[in-house]
Amino acid sequence: MNEKMTPLLEAREISIRLQGRQLLERVSLQVGQGEIVTLIGPNGAGKTTLVRIILGLLKADQGEVVVKPGVRIGYMPQQLALSENMPLRVERFLSLGADRSASDFATIVDELLIGKLLRQPMQRLSGGERQRVLLARALMRRPELLVLDEPVQGVDVTGQAALYSLITEIRERFGCGVLMISHDLHLVMATTDQVLCLNQHVCCSGHPESVSQHPAYLELFGAPASARLAVYTHHHDHTHDIHGDVETESEEHSHG
Repeated sequence: MNEKMTPLLEAREISIRLQGRQLLERVSLQVGQGEIVTLIGPNGAGKTTLVRIILGLLKADQGEVVVKPGVRIGYMPQQLALSENMPLRVERFLSLGADRSASDFATIVDELLIGKLLRQPMQRLSGGERQRVLLARALMRRPELLVLDEPVQGVDVTGQAALYSLITEIRERFGCGVLMISHDLHLVMATTDQVLCLNQHVCCSGHPESVSQHPAYLELFGAPASARLAVYTHHHDHTHDIHGDVETESEEHSHG
């Protein structure tokens, strides 16, 4: 394999057992440059455990994780707990521990449409606003690999579609690889290249359309997701802002 084809990330035969329970058994995956790979599975399937092992936060009993040398990783956690007794403005949150230039900061803030949130407390943000800020924080180091744990957690349906579309745009603009966790294949079918259906082991994997028809997927999740895709794949004649409101033409142009 030449240098260009070297995966950004490769997990090989990962197994782990905690408190007498097998959480993962011989799980393998790869993420290449510019590729979006999505982990799906029911609660308790081991998705977050696998991500924690990949990030070096947890040690596997067996297997190994190989990261391409020098790769910068940006991580977006599933949720963030902040005390109401310690207000933290968005601008300050984004700057904590960040290694970025002023131009990078401005570019990412503009890209994620969060400029009007910078002076607001993190604790006062809506679900969609908070997730965009967390995604912005993950992008501050200009990562070559983005790891996103349930990026639409706590976001309404309209906001979910917008966030997944934004993740695809980020991949296309910055050329980064993306490893993403989701509960629902139908939410990500239009925005992912490869899917791994996980339930302690890899039940099935491949292109999202083929996974949606796989017997192992159907056993876990029921009817195929294709019948529910229209809301995520059709073209709108309008756009929504991060609050879910319809934008006017002038507002859309100001973001461009």
